[in-house]
Amino acid sequence: QVQLVESGGGLVQAGGSLRLSCTASGRALGIYNIGWFRQAPGKEREFVAAISRSGDETRYADSVKGRFTLSRDNAKNTVLLQMNSLKPEDTAIYYCAAIFGRRAGERTLEYDYWGQGTQVTVSS
Repeated sequence: QVQLVESGGGLVQAGGSLRLSCTASGRALGIYNIGWFRQAPGKEREFVAAISRSGDETRYADSVKGRFTLSRDNAKNTVLLQMNSLKPEDTAIYYCAAIFGRRAGERTLEYDYWGQGTQVTVSS
C-alpha cells in the first residue's frame, strides 16, 4: 500500500504560480499512474491532470491546459504539478491519487489511493 502526501498549497494572487508536490511512501511511486483532482466548496471533485508511470504521457483538463504542467521524478518518489497563470476559479483543495495497473482516467472511482489534499487559494 502506498501513502500519498500533497504539499505546496497556499494563498497566491491571480496570475501567480504555485508548485504542488505529491510524495509517496510505503511503495515506489513509479509503479503507479498518478492523477490530480481538485474540489472547490460545494462542488464535486474534478479531474485536473494525469501522468503515466514513466512520465511520457500526460493529460490535462481543458480548464488548465496551457497553464498547468505535470511531471514526475520516480527516483524521488515525487510528482509535481506546476500551476501558472492562476485564476480565482482555480481555488480548491487539490488531491493526488494513484492507480495501479490501469491508465489514469478522469473518474475518481478509478483510483486506488488518495492523499489528504492541499488547499490552493487564488485571490483576485
